[in-house]
Amino acid sequence: MPKAEHLNKQQKFEGKSDEFVLRLFITGATPNSSRALTNIKEICEQYLHGRYSLEIVDVYQQESIAEEEQLVALPLLIKKKPLPERRLIGDMSDTQKVLKGLGLIPSP
Repeated sequence: MPKAEHLNKQQKFEGKSDEFVLRLFITGATPNSSRALTNIKEICEQYLHGRYSLEIVDVYQQESIAEEEQLVALPLLIKKKPLPERRLIGDMSDTQKVLKGLGLIPSP
C-alpha cells in the first residue's frame, strides 16, 4: 500500500502549518447551535490540534459583533485565517464539507 494510506488523519494535515482563526456564531443553547459547537470542537481537535483558535459568539448576547459580520443564517462558522475567509452554515455535521470549507482537503 502507498505510504499515505498508513497515515492517520492528523498526519495528513501536518504539512498545513498555518494557525486557523475561527468564529462560530450560535443562537443560545438551541439544538442546532449545540450540535454545531460539539461538531466543530471535535473537528478542530482531530484535524487542527494545537493550531487553531475558536471564538464562540452567541448572537443573543453579542449583537454588535453579529451585525458587524452581516450574518445571514445561523449557526455560522467563519474562517478568518488563513485567507481566504470562508463561511460555513449549518451544524457542522458533514465533516468532509467542513474540511473542504477550511481548505484542509481540496475541492473536486
